[in-house]
Amino acid sequence: MKEQKLPHDHGHNNEELIRKHLPGEAEIAGVSEAMKQLGDPSRLRIFWLLCHCEECVLNIAAIVNMTSPAVSHHLRILKSSGLIVSRREGKEMYYRTADTELAQMLHHMIEKLGKITCPEEYI
Repeated sequence: MKEQKLPHDHGHNNEELIRKHLPGEAEIAGVSEAMKQLGDPSRLRIFWLLCHCEECVLNIAAIVNMTSPAVSHHLRILKSSGLIVSRREGKEMYYRTADTELAQMLHHMIEKLGKITCPEEYI
């Protein structure tokens, strides 16, 4: 399929190069979905917390000052998006950030944009 000529020539000379590298909708869908999941401030705080420690629902709820059911709701959404993982130890479930490039990048982006110092810098 021949590429369509752009309606206006602004003399930038890079439009065709950018067009060739523009991600398709399928390629960018995962990033879009992850960013949607972090659009809620409470969920964002929980995600950031789990970037730094592994915790159970009751402790997460106490740290972020929310009810356990509210925290569980956010954890389900984060887990279904692949941003966090869980493990069972006896009757207790523990949650932490997934060891993925996307989760790590989102963690660093949150800290850069929010000008938040990572607690690990003090250890």
